[in-house]
Amino acid sequence: MLATFAPALFVALWSTGFVVARAIAPYADPNLFLLARFGGTAALFAIVALAARAPWPRGGEIAKHLFAGALLQGVYLGAGYWAVAQGLSAGVMALLGALQPLLTAAIAARVFGERLPPRRWTGMSLGLAGVVLVLSPKLLAVTHAAGGALAQAAAHGHANPLLVVIVAVAAVGSITAGTLYQKTSLAQADIRSASAVQNAGAAIVAVVLALALGETRWIPSPTLWFSLAWGIAMLSGAGVTLLVWMVRHGDAARATALLFLAPPLAALESWLLFGETLTPVQMAGFGVALAGVLIARRA
Repeated sequence: MLATFAPALFVALWSTGFVVARAIAPYADPNLFLLARFGGTAALFAIVALAARAPWPRGGEIAKHLFAGALLQGVYLGAGYWAVAQGLSAGVMALLGALQPLLTAAIAARVFGERLPPRRWTGMSLGLAGVVLVLSPKLLAVTHAAGGALAQAAAHGHANPLLVVIVAVAAVGSITAGTLYQKTSLAQADIRSASAVQNAGAAIVAVVLALALGETRWIPSPTLWFSLAWGIAMLSGAGVTLLVWMVRHGDAARATALLFLAPPLAALESWLLFGETLTPVQMAGFGVALAGVLIARRA
């Protein structure tokens, strides 16, 4: 039953990460929020693992799980949030994130010998094309305002634009490495205790980034507390755990192909929750991305 419903549930949960990031922006600095989110999820899984008397990673495996969690969530989200805060368009960041399934597939084929038939590459190409269509309004706006945006970023003391792009690309590389790392000896660990340790690793990264960037803003509000509870239980809790479970029990390329559907669903959610526009081109992009994912997962 889990194998049947896990893909749809994962996509639905993962897409809400974009909405949460927007919702908490007026109330909390990003890495401070991520620290609370990762720490809460680590505590939640620790309680579950202890109650179930699940075995815990030992010795060198602990460090491996901490490192995996740091890559999968800590560096990816911390670096991505920082890049957006420095003026990188959220649409561009989402597009870069959509490259992750292609990167995962290419590396998995070489490192783990996963079979990647031409039909799967076709499906992934369609998935990426669908994401581009969904994000096209934001990408066009960024293109038209690129010169002015860079000038404003420099005037306001933001980081060098080239550095921002490098950090954003590194964030995508981080989640790719963290995903593939789950297929090593880490796959033998109990997923409950492993999730507790990996979220602790992500929390360590969030602590370092929050201190380095001097983040202190935390304005309590119902929106912030609800977003934190959702982030703990559904995003870092259920969402990331489902991704790890699917990678463990299948091939990484098939699992990460689902990420193509996250930006289209996020656009739909933003239309429903924030009144953002949803053009016919974006709706067509959703259909193209869905077709691509179905082809890639059935190949």
